[in-house]
Amino acid sequence: MRGQAYFVTACCYEQKFVFRNTAAAKLMMRELWQQGSQGDFQSLAFVVMPDHIHWLLQLTGETTLSDIVGRTKGRTAYLIARSTDVCGRIWQSGFHDHALRAEEDIERVGNYLIHNPVRAGIVSDADHYSYWDSIWHRRFLPKGDK
Repeated sequence: MRGQAYFVTACCYEQKFVFRNTAAAKLMMRELWQQGSQGDFQSLAFVVMPDHIHWLLQLTGETTLSDIVGRTKGRTAYLIARSTDVCGRIWQSGFHDHALRAEEDIERVGNYLIHNPVRAGIVSDADHYSYWDSIWHRRFLPKGDK
């Protein structure tokens, strides 16, 4: 539904640490922003963890969430296989989503999402983790590498 925001989690196949590969992680980040520039949705925040992604997005067009996630997973699987040394299947089938309710503070949900590496014990401060971005705390330039 247009205007609906979703918190999405997509996991790597067999919990492989695909995104420990820096090139794969940067490619994933770039795609999350670029796919959103096509007009079907807006990426609000995301974090690329070693074996999964969390993504906060808001639908702006008529395309379904399933189509958006499927298109993004398909495109990133192709690009990762073509341009990195990561081999084999990238994504687990399906994804988990939570539709945000009207009373949920979307920026607070985005802040929760980007602090996932801290809760996972990967870093002590979210600013020490390279693979996240949000519209509230822009850190990544979608058309280039940082």
